[in-house]
Amino acid sequence: MASAPAPPPPASLSREGRRPVTPPRLNFAAQIRAGRKARRLPQLLVGLVGYGASVMLLVESGLGPASWNVLTEGTAKTLGISFGWATNLISLLVLLAWIPLREPPGLGTLLNVAVVGFAADATAAVLPDPHGLPARTGYLALGLVALAFFDALYLGAQFGSGPRDGIMTGLVRLTGLPIAAVRTGIEVTVAGIGWLLGGTAGAGTALIALTLGPLIACFLPRVTVPLTLRPAVDRGGSDTASSCRPCPMLHPGRPPVR
Repeated sequence: MASAPAPPPPASLSREGRRPVTPPRLNFAAQIRAGRKARRLPQLLVGLVGYGASVMLLVESGLGPASWNVLTEGTAKTLGISFGWATNLISLLVLLAWIPLREPPGLGTLLNVAVVGFAADATAAVLPDPHGLPARTGYLALGLVALAFFDALYLGAQFGSGPRDGIMTGLVRLTGLPIAAVRTGIEVTVAGIGWLLGGTAGAGTALIALTLGPLIACFLPRVTVPLTLRPAVDRGGSDTASSCRPCPMLHPGRPPVR
């Protein structure tokens, strides 16, 4: 009997229109079983450290916080709680939103919580204050491009998403829409709600909200690590590729995951 064909590799681009897509959805076990960890683990760590440093560049620019910071500030003002407690509350609500999106956590989810904040604090300790509009604009531009690149870098390691990125990847898989459209919609919505709640927004906020999604969509196909997944073995001893099913996002002709 002929052996079953191997599942297609998780291509970074769709076949129709070369549209960027996210990596396939892998549960925690499949992420660990997948190969190329000698590249994926360093890429994950570098991506998370760079992500934290990029966030601090945007903060230090002083030209407008990122969308989620606007929402956090607005939530803190509305509920009369600290910025830190508002951050924790939003993170909890975001993780609860993963349930209907069927977004699986992974090693990247856990390390995101620990590494990004540490990297941001370390960057703040050594980053010189920008003086004048040109320096602030440079911080904003560099921080924006770096944030998109390092976001894509850690996502491309295929160890799971951070809390807020999981909303993006989950919605992309659920709707089949491009990353750029989904991420821009999220950023604009989050910034708008935060502003209505009393959060502070600026020109930098608008720039980040409108360009971060397209930048991530540009970088992600170029840094995603192609994987050959190891098939699971069922109780009867035969191989099964249940954990390696091709994600419908990678094959636009198929219906989106529900």
